[in-house]
Amino acid sequence: MSKHFQVLIIGGGNAGISVAAKLLLKKEDLLVGIIEPSDKHYYQPAWTLVGGGTFNLQKTVRAEASVIPKGALWIKDAAKTFEPENNQVTCACGTVYTYDYLVVAPGIQLDWHKVKGLKETLGKNGVCSNYAFDQASYTYECIKNIQQGETAIFTSPSTPVKCGGAPQKIMYLAADYFKRKGLLNDVSVSFVSGGGMIFGVKKYADALLKLVSSYNINLNFKYDLIEIDGEKKLATFKLMESEGGKTVIMPFNMIHVTPPQSAPDFIKESKLANAAGWIDVNKNTLQHTQYANIFALGDATNTPNAKTGAAIRKQAPVLVANLLALINGSKVLPAQYNGYGSCPLVAGYGKLILAEFDYSNTPVETFPFNQAKPRWSMWLLKKYVLPWMYWNKILKGTA
Repeated sequence: MSKHFQVLIIGGGNAGISVAAKLLLKKEDLLVGIIEPSDKHYYQPAWTLVGGGTFNLQKTVRAEASVIPKGALWIKDAAKTFEPENNQVTCACGTVYTYDYLVVAPGIQLDWHKVKGLKETLGKNGVCSNYAFDQASYTYECIKNIQQGETAIFTSPSTPVKCGGAPQKIMYLAADYFKRKGLLNDVSVSFVSGGGMIFGVKKYADALLKLVSSYNINLNFKYDLIEIDGEKKLATFKLMESEGGKTVIMPFNMIHVTPPQSAPDFIKESKLANAAGWIDVNKNTLQHTQYANIFALGDATNTPNAKTGAAIRKQAPVLVANLLALINGSKVLPAQYNGYGSCPLVAGYGKLILAEFDYSNTPVETFPFNQAKPRWSMWLLKKYVLPWMYWNKILKGTA
């Protein structure tokens, strides 16, 4: 196996595979390597629907080998350290790989351990999360088991998270389920968030607040989950704006937890990271701010956009255009990423708000109608069109 690559890619998820496929479509003789330790590839956006009992979990996973683009070499290992001055990466097994150009796309890290007691009780005692493949199905069990007079809590941390709307999407599905079972007026549903608002784009925030009102959902902002006692069914939240670290304990019968998240540890500890631990790139060109032959995209970067697959779909062609320009000797990087992000906000069964926006939190909508209105057509997009598009177009570099 070659130890040197013209383009070395860290990460075989959505971002890494998309970039590799696009590069090889445009320049098939490139020597491209992809460092990725997992032998499974997941379509994570559908886990919300799995948690709502309306999508087959097994359709969200395929073998990693099946998505590696033709012409790319898969290095089944984990990147551990970077030496950007020497253009080299050392993997967990000790092997050193060198490169002419590096693309870093390792995704985001789920910090389950930062909530005391969470790892011990996850998957039982009514504690669930759609943020893990092996946990999403239990969410639906918890929803189905809620009885009259009980409490369902849905959390979101103060950290950035992948798919910022996901903590709410499952809540709206659950509330709709309770409504259809005639339980909604007798079940307490609460959104308890470390953030300060329901959504960052006013147009969609207004629509979501109407949805919250229609489902009688209680809103609690600036509450960060710090501990769970599964057996006693108690959740402890830190009041972020209080002095002295004041906490509040809330009882629950089910609690859907969105774990705190951060850049992977090996990124935080590297020279590629900024002070906050994220890969430090120009937010428009996606080129590293210090190392001209390094680019990055996806959830581990410091770009101030929503961390979504839709953002990656717009970032990938920008990165590829700029990287190929650099390879071809250009002093100018021709493509610009405008911060586009999309969040298909499931509003209930058969209803979806399609939020699309840019760096300025200005709506940038695809369709010639008001996308803030929950629609059946957008639900079909989420459930059927986007999964097909992911496996058949995005990962093949043609979308």
